[in-house]
Amino acid sequence: MRVGATASGGLLISLYLPEFAKAGTDAGVLQSEIEGALPTFAPNAFLRIGADDRVTLIIGQSEMGQGILTSLPMLLAEELEVDFSTVHFEQGPADKAFFNPNFGGQITGGSASVKTFYQPLRKAGATAREMLIEAAAQTWNVQAKDCKAERGSVIHVASGKRLRYGELVEKAAKLTPPANAPLKDPKDFKLIGKATHRLDTSGKVNGSAVFGIDVKVPGMLIATVLRCPVFGGKVASFDDSKAKAVSGVRRIVQIDSGVAVVADNFWAAKKGREALEVKWNEGPRANQTSEEITRMFAAAVEKPGAVARKEGDVAAALAKAAKKIEAVYEVPYLAHATMEPMNCTAHVRKNGCEVWVGSQVIARAQAAAAKVAGMPLDKVVVHNHLIGGGFGRRLEVDGVIRAVQIAKQVDGPVKVVWTREEDIQHDMYRPHFFDRISAGLDANGMPVAWNHRFAGSSVIARWLPPAFKDGIDGDTVEGAIDLVYTFPNFRVEYLRVEPPGIPTAFWRSVGPSHNVFVTESFIDELAAAAKKDPVEYRRALLDKSPRAKAVLELAAEKAGWGTPLPDRIGRGVSVQFAFATYMAQVAEVEVAKDGAVRVRRVVCAVDCGTAVNPDTVRAQIQSAVMFGVTAALHGAITLKDGRVEQSNFHDYQILRMNEAPAVEVHIVQNSEPPGGMGEAGTSCVVPAVTNAVFAATGKRLRKLPIDTDALKQSA
Repeated sequence: MRVGATASGGLLISLYLPEFAKAGTDAGVLQSEIEGALPTFAPNAFLRIGADDRVTLIIGQSEMGQGILTSLPMLLAEELEVDFSTVHFEQGPADKAFFNPNFGGQITGGSASVKTFYQPLRKAGATAREMLIEAAAQTWNVQAKDCKAERGSVIHVASGKRLRYGELVEKAAKLTPPANAPLKDPKDFKLIGKATHRLDTSGKVNGSAVFGIDVKVPGMLIATVLRCPVFGGKVASFDDSKAKAVSGVRRIVQIDSGVAVVADNFWAAKKGREALEVKWNEGPRANQTSEEITRMFAAAVEKPGAVARKEGDVAAALAKAAKKIEAVYEVPYLAHATMEPMNCTAHVRKNGCEVWVGSQVIARAQAAAAKVAGMPLDKVVVHNHLIGGGFGRRLEVDGVIRAVQIAKQVDGPVKVVWTREEDIQHDMYRPHFFDRISAGLDANGMPVAWNHRFAGSSVIARWLPPAFKDGIDGDTVEGAIDLVYTFPNFRVEYLRVEPPGIPTAFWRSVGPSHNVFVTESFIDELAAAAKKDPVEYRRALLDKSPRAKAVLELAAEKAGWGTPLPDRIGRGVSVQFAFATYMAQVAEVEVAKDGAVRVRRVVCAVDCGTAVNPDTVRAQIQSAVMFGVTAALHGAITLKDGRVEQSNFHDYQILRMNEAPAVEVHIVQNSEPPGGMGEAGTSCVVPAVTNAVFAATGKRLRKLPIDTDALKQSA
């Protein structure tokens, strides 16, 4: 930890990651200054306290609606003992000082921001608090133990003397930080665990908040790109005469992924794009279809895969089981369909490159821009902005690469904006998966063996190759290997299968978005085979997971599980442990005679450990439920003749307001370390919905999205 006084009279406390000190972080920071911090939760943010009492946390994480611009400052303010109204935030730049120790990079994803920075930011606040107390004690010539911090001031308890933090910053900046500043007992929390107004709300309401697409730079032009409809296809030739005739079009630029139209405004760029006449070399994938891909996966799972987890002897247990249940499940490619269209603004000069974007990986974006621009890293500045929907899509830097490629050929800054059609048809998709799963039951219908084998792409193998080990993608198998239930014999195998040319990427809840649907649907199948209630069946398997059992019981109670429902309305349940959070959901679903499915109500019980801001927890679950229900009812990217068939919200439908279910959230408060919240609700709701459809109709759904034709009631 390093402390200094600023020119304006303030206290600056920088916190760093010792793991990265050799990689370029301030070498003057001493290891002894951070002793006592958890090695994998070491601080990596910057705290600034001004002489005007203003407290600023410079945040290296990205805000995309998950509320970290409030939750992270809450952690700091709790230990610092300041009124939260005095706390402000600034978006940090690309810098090793802001690396997330959970990932080893400046990455916002994996529902990891709060759970990763929970201890480091509390330690930062506590350290600053103790230094300010010591500064006051020295000023009064008293013992620090006779003073206390309260609401942004230090008070000498015996005399009642008081000094504001702003009056102490200069002296505090000269002190040596304590090695182990004491942290509060959770029972003494004043902020953590309390519903708190979000700091970024007013800007989003009054329009002053700046998202990537809002960026305005003097002299800026707008561009959009026409790409080959077949993945991997290239430009053979093009005629841009009609495009150049469109009023406002300035330039036509060819890049490796297509042809860009650069114009005064988006409408001119779009009209120019539509006027382009391009002949494509479609390449070898021009005949690719979804059916072909399914056959590829189905053939793959006939062979053994890499063993992700193994307990006991599954084969022997299956051979002796009183009953064997088998099923095949399949989930499709899914687009991200972020509400804020993909965009990036770039300005390439002779002596530097500047980028404006909303990114979940700002340091990676900087590195990508530097490579394309042909410049050293220190010549590239990336301004990170609010994100109008990340969902994993903005963990990719393909949009940054394209913007810099275009900007290199244009004199001045260029904002590249994706059309919705381009976004849907040239996304990087949640992988398609194909599963074979079986279980052996004893005479009482309880599982004695569980065997799960599935095939699909590996995002990690492309995105972070060193993390793909022994054929296993840890991200992809999450939700399959860490079930909350107890099985005496358990085996999960994964086969990496990459249909040629189809780009895949992280998608909100990634592995669990697929695996929890499969595992929780199959648990329901086992309960049905045993002729037992789905909640009671699960409860019997949760004796070794009391937190999972507690959320199951709470969700069932609040949902009125077991109470009568009208014909063709059913309740379904799902339980999971994902992103270090326990969750159970009960969905109440109505199936009309024509097969239309309506999710009426979702009741969620969640144990995410310490809920830093309960309002954010509720909001994240509500958002994730809508995202998951969208996938269950509508989500599918399909291919025909090498082309994505969907193109906009008319055929890649997002849940409409009149379809949105009522969502109830019940939080189990405790003092366990925080779990992740941004993604958990998405994976949990899908099997709750499909299990409810089974309860309402008796028809089991093993493929998504829900086939409403299969649910039509016979005349």
